[in-house]
Parts: sequence; C-alpha cells; structure tokens
Amino acid sequence: MRKWWPLTAICLGTFMLLLDVTIVVVALPAMAADLGTTLSDLQWVVDVYALALASLLLGVGSRADRIGRRKVYLVGLLVFTAASVMCAVAPNAGVLIGARAVQGLGAAGMFGTTIALLGMHYSGRERGVAFAVWGATNSVAAAAGPMVGGLLTQYLDWRWIFFVNVPVCLAAVVMTLRSVREARGEGRQPADVLGVVTFTVASGALTFGLIRAHTDGWTTPFTLGLFAAAAAALTLFVVVETRHEHPVLDLSLFRRPSFTGIMIGALCLQGAAFAYLLYESLWMQSVLGYGPVRAGLYILPMCASAFVASALAGRFGPWPPRAVIAGGLALVALGSGMQAGLDAGSSGGSLAAGLLVAGLGVGLVTPSLAAAALATVPPERAGMVGGAVNTVRQLGFALGIAVFGVIFQSRIEGVLTADGGVPDPHGTAAALSGGQARSVIAGWPEGERAEMARLVREAFASGLNAVLVVAAALGAVAALLVVATVRVPAGGAEPRKPGAGASPHGRETRADAAR
Repeated sequence: MRKWWPLTAICLGTFMLLLDVTIVVVALPAMAADLGTTLSDLQWVVDVYALALASLLLGVGSRADRIGRRKVYLVGLLVFTAASVMCAVAPNAGVLIGARAVQGLGAAGMFGTTIALLGMHYSGRERGVAFAVWGATNSVAAAAGPMVGGLLTQYLDWRWIFFVNVPVCLAAVVMTLRSVREARGEGRQPADVLGVVTFTVASGALTFGLIRAHTDGWTTPFTLGLFAAAAAALTLFVVVETRHEHPVLDLSLFRRPSFTGIMIGALCLQGAAFAYLLYESLWMQSVLGYGPVRAGLYILPMCASAFVASALAGRFGPWPPRAVIAGGLALVALGSGMQAGLDAGSSGGSLAAGLLVAGLGVGLVTPSLAAAALATVPPERAGMVGGAVNTVRQLGFALGIAVFGVIFQSRIEGVLTADGGVPDPHGTAAALSGGQARSVIAGWPEGERAEMARLVREAFASGLNAVLVVAAALGAVAALLVVATVRVPAGGAEPRKPGAGASPHGRETRADAAR
C-alpha cells in the first residue's frame, strides 16, 4: 500500500483545487447578499480563480521541471491554504476576488505538477491505475463542487466553502513530505518570463473582454481595447515562444497531430461539460427558488456517473485514447443536448438525465487526456506538457463561462424584446442574468406579477437552452477533431528516454514531429 501514498497526496491537493473551481457556484447568491454586491459582479469570484489557474499553469509546469516538481507542489499547497483563509474572512467583494486570484496562483503550483509527478512515480499498468484514480478525482471534484458548496452554505455559512480547504491541504502537505520524491530536469535554463507574462495578459484580456461585452456592448472602446490587447499579447507570445531557447510551451509540439487533438479535447471538455453549471444554478436558485442544497442535488448525477466511468475505465482499460476521448466528448455533447429542452414549466429534474450522461463522458475523457499527453513527449518535458493540458482545460472553463454569459443574456433579452411589454429589455436582461429575478418580478404591479414571473421563467429557459445547444455543438465538434487527429496506442507509449527524438535544447527533431 505504501506505493500508493504519492497518489493519495497528489489526489488530495487536486481534489481541493478543482473543487474550488465550482464550489462557489451555488454560494454566489449568499455571497452577494452578505457582502452587499451584485451577483454579476461576483462572476469574477468564479472566473478570476479559473483564469489565474489557467494563465499560470504553463509557466509553473515548465519551471517545475527545472527547480523541482515536489517543491513547487508543496509551495502551491501552502499558498492555496493561506489564500483560502483570506477568502473565508474577506470583508468585501474586492478582497474576496483578490484572494481568489492568489488562490488560483497556489492552485497553479499544485495542478501544474500533478501529471509529471504521477508519471515519475508510476509506470506500466500502475500508471494506468494512477491516472484512472487521478481522473476520477478530477471528475468528482469538479462535479461535486456545487453539492458540497450547497451543503456548507445552507447549513453553516458560505465562508466555510473556503475554511474546509485548510485541514485537507495540511494533510496533503504532510503526506507529500513523507512520500513524494523530488525530481527536476538537468541544468539551470533561463526562465521564460516574457512568455508567461504575454500568455497571462492574452488570456486575461480575452476573458475580461468577453465579460464586458455582454454588459457594456461589443463596440464600446473599452471592450474593443481589451480584444486588441488580447490579440497583441497573443501575437507577442507566439513570437517569444518561437525564439526562446527554453519556452514555457514549445509550439513545435503542435506539429504533432496527436498533441494538437489532445489540446483541443482538453479545451472543449471544460467548456462543454462544466461552464454552463453556473447558469443552471442561477436558474434553479433565482427563478425556481431552490435552496443551495437542492440546487446542488440536481447536479449530483454528474458527480456519480463521472466517478463510475473513471473507475471502470481504469479497471477494464487500457483502451485506445482516440476512442475513449472522442467517445467521452460525444457523451458530453449528448448530455448537454439532452438538457436543452427547457420551458417555462421545467424544474431542476429536467436536467438530471442529461447531467448523468455528460458525467459519463467527463469520467472517460479526463484520465485519458493526461495519459495520452504524456505519451507524446520524453519524460524531461512532462511538466511542460502536464501544464499545457491543465492550462487549456481551465482556460476552456473560464472562456466558457464568459462566452456562455454573452449567449445567455442575449437570448434573455431577445425573449423580453419579443414580448414587447418590458420597457427596458437590455437592463432587465442584465438584472436577470445577474441573479435579480425576484426583485425584477417584485418591481411589477401586483396584478401583473404572475405574468411577469411566467415571462422570466420562459426567458431563462430560452437562455439556458441556447447555452446548452452551443455546449453540445462544442463537444461534438471536439469529438470529431479527436477522431481525425489523435493516434496514441492503447495504454499510451511509454515516454521515450531523454535524447530519443529530441534535440539537445529540448526541441523536437524533424522525425519526432511526425508523431
């Protein structure tokens, strides 16, 4: 059993950092009421964490290869724990959002090293088992977040969704010190600071621009300026990465169709499977009047099916990654599509079957992505590739929330405009998408409130249907692209020894690029 202690230590940290991606979803209304702010402002409580995590993973993974993966994982745990306490005692929304950004920094230190640490400690069939358990942990943590958040918020206080991190993370620190070996690459290569900065600016400006677009409009100078900044930073990132001797992301890896397909699958998975949960929780709590626990319970089928699928994949595998990843994404698409039949009379139960099917897909895809990605590179580049996979996953979540927010509010506004009885459809749509359904209904004359309540339910259902259809399309397109590109053997080829197919500076050779 001692051989599985490193896996336990890694999975504890992974569980907490991924739980915190979605645990705040059902707690946002309680946070907004307690801190005296709007729910739409607190969208940043969700997005800034995912964005900080995604933006910094590339640099963390690459840097950990040089200074020590265990060391970076431990520092990440400690920063995450301290930031969780800051979140729990935050006196206002600004402090909470800032603490969430710091929490994302610590989470990046943890998440950016997990794949490489697992690859270092396990090989052969044990590696398959380890990644299956880690994948199940990923799936369950993300899906269970709303349920855990609902329980803590309703029976204790929303601040406990952050306090609960402390004992678990401290246990992970102790276990890591006792069981996880240190490993680092050879040499003292210069850090690619400019690469990290430009990628962070590009992803942050793009996400912020999408969020501002659906509140301020697409053509306002500030929104256009954010998109321009994102494009300029991304261009500079590409230039820097092609010229730096030791980049945070070797762009030549994208010459490999398998690597590119895996990255597309990782990006689309989080957006198609998880980004819409924020809007489903908003619908259940602000429109249907459910409490946090009840709203979380309706998301529970995704958690259960994700765990079962990951466990079965580890027990009966290995299977060809192309089939598993593509099949899982197809199930995510099917599950999202199954939920897209809501109307003014729908309840939370209308989501259950679709969430169960989507959870099966999540459970299949998550461990296969990590194992397949490691199989495409030599072991000394495991940190870079592990960071890349997890980066695009979290970037998919952050961008998904922003893009779905635009679609959601736009569709609500369209329904209100078509009705013709709402004086300010845009302002009302913004208020509804910000969780203010009850106050909007209460503001109407008493004799018209029942009709307004029906219109609000209809508008919300239409907005959710649009989001879910887009999520289904995203998953389906990703599945097709994975079928067309990924060619990794069942079980994943064992990573090659250093020097096999790699140049002295870590760049691939021409023969290696064909893989």
